[in-house]
Amino acid sequence: MITTDSIHTEEIVLGADGLPVGAKPVSQHHQLTPAEVLRWLPKDATPAQQDSAIQAHIRPSEITWSQQPDTLHLPGHTRGHSWRDVNLPQYYRESYFTGKPFFNPDLFGGRIGVAGDPVPYTIARDNIITLLLIFCFCIALIAYTKSRRFILRQAKEFFRPPVSENMTAVTETSEELRFQFFLVLQTCLLLGLVYFFYTQLYVADTFVVDHYQVIAIFSLTVFAYMTLKTLFYWLVGWVFFNKRNNEFWMKSNLFFLGMEGVCLFPVVMFQAYFKMPVQTTLVCTFLVIALFKLLSLYKSYIIFFRHRGGFLQNFLYFCTLELAPLAALIGSLTMIANCLKVNF
Repeated sequence: MITTDSIHTEEIVLGADGLPVGAKPVSQHHQLTPAEVLRWLPKDATPAQQDSAIQAHIRPSEITWSQQPDTLHLPGHTRGHSWRDVNLPQYYRESYFTGKPFFNPDLFGGRIGVAGDPVPYTIARDNIITLLLIFCFCIALIAYTKSRRFILRQAKEFFRPPVSENMTAVTETSEELRFQFFLVLQTCLLLGLVYFFYTQLYVADTFVVDHYQVIAIFSLTVFAYMTLKTLFYWLVGWVFFNKRNNEFWMKSNLFFLGMEGVCLFPVVMFQAYFKMPVQTTLVCTFLVIALFKLLSLYKSYIIFFRHRGGFLQNFLYFCTLELAPLAALIGSLTMIANCLKVNF
């Protein structure tokens, strides 16, 4: 045989004993191991040469079975049968896995049995929602820093009626307007999360789509509700009231929606990360919404209905543009939750 490497080419000739010709004979007093045989060969020996040397020096030894009695059985019971007994029935000689895909570890055998109960989904273990809430917190702080004067001015002028005809609405810059719009989006997300908590407790905790999609659908529904309500406010104000009062009210309404999300943020954080009961979360959310509805009722009164006999008109205005859309929102969210849950 000829072996070739990067340095030289050498021909190795094996003798009858499987060793290279010219190698010193080795006295053998025990059964050699393959490692001992391979140490006699050069380092550049081919696999065929290694195999020939091993076959020449290693012979399979006869298997001697133990004649000792089998003691691997329970006391008081007879010892088990040997699998080498040809008189045994076939069900003794075959394993439980014989002929089944589980017998071959390279093949997928599938799953048997009943799946266990999955770990309930929680916001605290969700990295994406956690990062989103942290992002909302940071942006809210930036919004407060940039729009602090505007927020304080809005709060200061909140209880003052626009008595002067020359008095204009509180103006804000484009940057402050963008931050208020972000606070409105945060309010939509937080209300969607609160309703998701309610759905998990009272409706179902398993849905036909992923949890992210369920939260997104709830939040988009709340956003659609706020958009349509604002549009109705603008349309009614454009028809029945003057431009100045309508501008006062639209800016106040935007301020209400943004501050509602600011008040709901600690409620959601306590429920998600401090295991506050869902019932307490719902009560706190109801109180926040009720507070801002009352403030909205008062603000609409001092802007539009300060004349005598305006209380009834204010009440009808409030029920039409506040309570009716809110009832429609709750009904829409209930219908969506029933469509998304898994019906067993």
